[in-house]
This record gives sequence, structure tokens and C-alpha cells, in this order.
Amino acid sequence: MTIALYMDEHVPLAITEGLRRRGVDILTVQEDDRRGYPDPALLDRALELGRVLFSQDEDFPIEASRRQAEGIDFAGVIYARQTAVSVGDCVRDLDLIAKVAEPEDYFNQIQYLPL
Repeated sequence: MTIALYMDEHVPLAITEGLRRRGVDILTVQEDDRRGYPDPALLDRALELGRVLFSQDEDFPIEASRRQAEGIDFAGVIYARQTAVSVGDCVRDLDLIAKVAEPEDYFNQIQYLPL
């Protein structure tokens, strides 16, 4: 099984398109009609969909850490700081994660990019 990703609304379109060209299963917040939803609601939605959330919004690892501390489940968060990781590096690392890892590897976990 591969990992399906849920892209936060702050993710550049170039990352989403690059991953789709590589065959990665992507759903964006915009496509899911969840633009503007608060971070906790998006993490709940990603869990409901069985998708690991990718974001470049620094609030997501903070919310995920809070959930870890409080024992609140989430499907997983992958975070890349916008100024630290290029579009190409994000595409490469997310493609690798999506095709090699299993969903349970990321359950209640936070992964920082670059790998």
C-alpha cells in the first residue's frame, strides 16, 4: 500500500503537480472544499480520509505535537519550511515517502523535510 497525501492550501501548486506527474495520490484542501478551515479540523479530515497531511505552514507541526502530547490521533503530518526546502526537494522526498512508506508508519507522527 502507498501513502495518499492531503495537501494544505499553502502548498505551492508546483509541488502538487510534480507529485501527480509521478503518480502520487493527492487531494488538496481546495479540491476537498475545505479552504480556510482551522488546522485541527484539517487534521481531523485527513484522518477521516486516511491521508497524511503535507504542509508548509508552521502551525501544523505545533498542532500535531499537541495531539501527540494529549493522545489525540491524526494520520500524520509531513512538514517542510518554505525557506528551507526547494520545490524539487519536496517533490523528490514526498514521492519517495508516498511510494515506499506505509500509512501506519506515519500514524501520529511528524516528519520534517528534507529527509
